[in-house]
Parts: sequence; structure tokens; C-alpha cells
Amino acid sequence: MGNQIKNVGILTGGGDCPGLNSVIYGIMLKAYDADIECVGILKGWKGFLENKTIPLDIAEHDDLHTVGGTILYTSRTNPFKGVSSKEERAKELAKKFEELGIDALIAIGGDDTLGVADKMYKFGNAKVVGCPKTIDNDIAGTHYTFGFWSAVQLASNTLDNLTTTAHSHQRVFIVEIMGRDAGFLTMYSGISAGADIILIPETPFDLEKDIIDVLKKRVNAGYKHHIIAISEGAYPKLDSLNRDFKTISKETIDKLPKDTFGNPLLAQLNISQIIVKELDLRDDLKQEFQKNGVDFECRSVVLGHTMRAGTPNSFDRILGLRFGLAAMKLVIEGKFGNMVSLQGNKITTVPLSEGVKKKYITPENDKMELRDLLVKIRYLSKQK
Repeated sequence: MGNQIKNVGILTGGGDCPGLNSVIYGIMLKAYDADIECVGILKGWKGFLENKTIPLDIAEHDDLHTVGGTILYTSRTNPFKGVSSKEERAKELAKKFEELGIDALIAIGGDDTLGVADKMYKFGNAKVVGCPKTIDNDIAGTHYTFGFWSAVQLASNTLDNLTTTAHSHQRVFIVEIMGRDAGFLTMYSGISAGADIILIPETPFDLEKDIIDVLKKRVNAGYKHHIIAISEGAYPKLDSLNRDFKTISKETIDKLPKDTFGNPLLAQLNISQIIVKELDLRDDLKQEFQKNGVDFECRSVVLGHTMRAGTPNSFDRILGLRFGLAAMKLVIEGKFGNMVSLQGNKITTVPLSEGVKKKYITPENDKMELRDLLVKIRYLSKQK
């Protein structure tokens, strides 16, 4: 089957992250060795639909794996939006290979992008291979995604830097970190930098118990500054929302706009700013701070797209290259409908349909225990 493949298309979809170019370069290295041409499809599924392609000549892209972002550009286009039959649409998409001048396709993206590829394979028998990409690390089929550790390091460095300002001003900083449904980025960077409170989507928080009580205990134990790391998708428990919140209600969350795949745009809630407003309304908290000789001052910082910025770290460069190599080998071997995956330190293969499922931080995860111990032990250990 492999000798039938002369041209392989590559597209990158969804949000950008460090390591995308590393995957592209890994694919190109193996393709050149196998005498297969690479065709770049621009702007993800948008370019796929509009026949926007460029030739990819490896001679023009030395050491592409060291460069951040994606030379193919990206978009969050959903080819299934508004269609009555996903099966018929998938068959139409599979037929576009001829127009695009490709024999097979490697799709690099998250659950949305690869979900499209999976339907094309399932219903249209398209020759597609997937490569998992999500800065959030929330795809079930792989232990880690490229870009994740670069983003964790960047967020961790930022939390470290903010700690010095928080110390100088005796201030509370609430730092909003990417993570719509899963808290991996917030949890890992928060633990790494020693954040004082870490709030993630998997464990809805209680404003009184998880923030205000902890801040009171910390200030009474002698702490003068505090860093709260919060996922953009973290949200309060319903009883806390009804009982403790003055500036938002359940209706506020229900009315959030949705993206093209129907996901609520939780980043538009600006949860970090809401927490600042809520804490500013709490006279009991301010009194507790003043009793300990500290003026209560709270600021929010949203890391947002800065977390996708810059060049990939060494881990993500190498993982991207390994994923690209493995994806191209699947094409050569005719093993379509699969996704490359990191399991432990080995690159393996899982079916696209399984690989694209979501994963979350589970209650028994040792990071949960570490987070809770970090919060509790520090103020307990200082109590006289």
C-alpha cells in the first residue's frame, strides 16, 4: 500500500502551540527519505475546504523544529457546522483529496480537529492519520502532548516573577491560566511555582472555603503575599455561586457565547477578575488582613495567549519530531484511522476514535494530593 502514496497533505488546526513546526519537520524528514512529496494545507480545515495549499520543500526549512508556531497557519474551522448529515459531509470531505493533489492526510490537532479526521476515515474511508495537539494536554490517547511542557514552564516562570512583585507590594495575585475543561496547565505550573491556591475545572470551588478561609488562615500565620493560580474554565460550586457571589449568577455562566464546536467560551467569563471583585467586596477579609498589619490589595493577571508563545522547549521539540516521524511511518505502512501517541517514553499508536476522547485530572491523581498538601501544610506549619 505504501508505494501508492506519492503526496501527503499536512494540516494544523485549533489553537497554536510550541512544537507544531517540530511535527511538520519530523514528517518532512521521513517523507523525503521515502521519496514522498509533502503538501502543506493552510489554515487547518478552512484551507482544506478552500483548496489552499503550498508545496513543502525540506531544503527550504532547515531546523524547522526549533521554531515556534506553525508555518501552515491554523484556524478553528468546523467543517460539520450546520450540516444535516455528518456522514454525507465526511464522504464529501474524503473526496477532496483528489482536488488537493494528495493521496493521504496527516491532521495535527486536538479533539475537535482530529474528530473531523476520524469521521472522514469512518464514513469516507479517507487515508488519514492523526497527531494529537492540545496545549491543555487533555486528549485521552496520549500521556503528554507537545507544547504542554513549554506552556507549563512559561506559566511557572510567570508565577515565579509575579511572586516577587506580590512580595514587594504585599499583594494577592490571581493568575488566570489556560484550561477550558481540564486543569493540567494550572495544576502543573501552580505546583511547580508553589502557588498558594490552585483552582481547576475538575474540582468546582467554594469561594468561602477554598479562597477566603485559606487567605485568612495564611495571613494569620504571617504570610504577607499570596498567589492564586486559576484555570480559565474553573467555576464555583452551585451552592457557593448562589450563596457567596454578588457579581455573577448561574445565568451569567449559562449565557456565555459558544465556539464553532459548541463549547462555552469560559475565557470570556474572566473568572480571575470576578474573584478580584468578589474579594474586594469582603470587609471581613480586609479586616483580617489589617489586623495582621497588611492592607488588602488584589490584582488579576490573565496569561492567555502568552502561554502559546515562543519556541518549544527541548522536550517538545523532540516529542514533536518523534510524533511527525511516527505519523509518516503510519502513512507509509498504510495504517490509517490511527493516531500517534506517547505512552511512558515510547511512541505508540491508538485508533483515532479512542485517541480523541477527553481526559481530565482524576481525584486519585497524586497532583491533587500535592496541591492540597501545599495549601494546607504551609500555613499549618507556621501556626504558633
